[in-house]
Amino acid sequence: MVSRVLSFLKGEAVGCIALACALISMLFVPPSAAYLQYIDFRVLALLFCLMAVVAGLQDCGLFAVLAQKLLSGKKRMRFISLVLVLLPFFTSMLITNDVSLITFVPFTLLVLSLVGRTERALYLVVLQTLAANLGSMATPVGNPQNLYLYSAFSIPAGAFFAVLAPLTLVSLVGLCVAALCVKPEGIEVHFPEKQTIRRKGQLWLMVALFLLCLLSVFRVLHYAVLLLIVAACLLLFARHLFPRVDYGLLFTFVCFFVFAGNIGAIPAVEDFLSGLMAKSAFLTSLCASQVISNVPAAVLLSGFTGDWKGLLLGTDVGGLGTLIASLASLISFRLYLRAPGAKAGRYLLVFTLANLVGLAILIPLSLLLL
Repeated sequence: MVSRVLSFLKGEAVGCIALACALISMLFVPPSAAYLQYIDFRVLALLFCLMAVVAGLQDCGLFAVLAQKLLSGKKRMRFISLVLVLLPFFTSMLITNDVSLITFVPFTLLVLSLVGRTERALYLVVLQTLAANLGSMATPVGNPQNLYLYSAFSIPAGAFFAVLAPLTLVSLVGLCVAALCVKPEGIEVHFPEKQTIRRKGQLWLMVALFLLCLLSVFRVLHYAVLLLIVAACLLLFARHLFPRVDYGLLFTFVCFFVFAGNIGAIPAVEDFLSGLMAKSAFLTSLCASQVISNVPAAVLLSGFTGDWKGLLLGTDVGGLGTLIASLASLISFRLYLRAPGAKAGRYLLVFTLANLVGLAILIPLSLLLL
């Protein structure tokens, strides 16, 4: 029983912290009907729909088939390394950084074991983690904080892409250079089992629903209509996807909405945070992300500034740095530790150095953009 509780707390650490923060804040601001105004139901609905649809696409084997087609046969090790890094970079723009890592880190470990190059796993998983965190910042649906800020500040699509495109391009160049820094040897990859598309009808349904999600993100379709359509389709054709939704993430958002709302209602705290954000929304949110992760930082600090650009860049670039700066980084770390011969200490060292290099490049560029 104790081990189950500890396992749950470890797996839902951020959610538990969010609940604790919300409960403590209630001591200063007692529960009332005003709490409902704290919660951004649009973000919750969009998150639910996106998570359900992406789970449906995963269930069809789409990403595994794509990766296998790219890597099967005789290849150069540099090509394999580049593909393994760029897969999470580009897919994270649409299926979020955490889902891309859940999909491609195990796949990478499998590929490296098949070609007898498991010693490269640490380096490539670190690069994949950076790739997912950096690629996901390119779109409003790439990660939860982008989706939240895009909705909360009603950011115009053109302005959003204009701010993040330079960072994305620089990140892409840097990742390509890093991925190609391997021995130029020939490799032949043969998978023990050929991946195929499963449930083709479900695949086309999920593609259609994903397009509707994008229309809702860009405010063409009302989120309530989207939620009804997605829920109805799941009930009728794919009920098995309901348990695949990360309800812990939705619960975490609700708790942080309550916490942020209550904090904003305390004058002294509001003045303090507003003062910090007025000095530099970018640096404040970047530093906060290192301690409490970038998603909570975005929710907490959004109520104390109108500088959406600084907050957006701060929480996106702030996904680099510590292991907890982005929850996706924790996911890839856990997946790596399951691999035979995993070296936790060395991984953390390489991860930290790679992230510091990323910060050294992107912080000055972000300040120029601001």
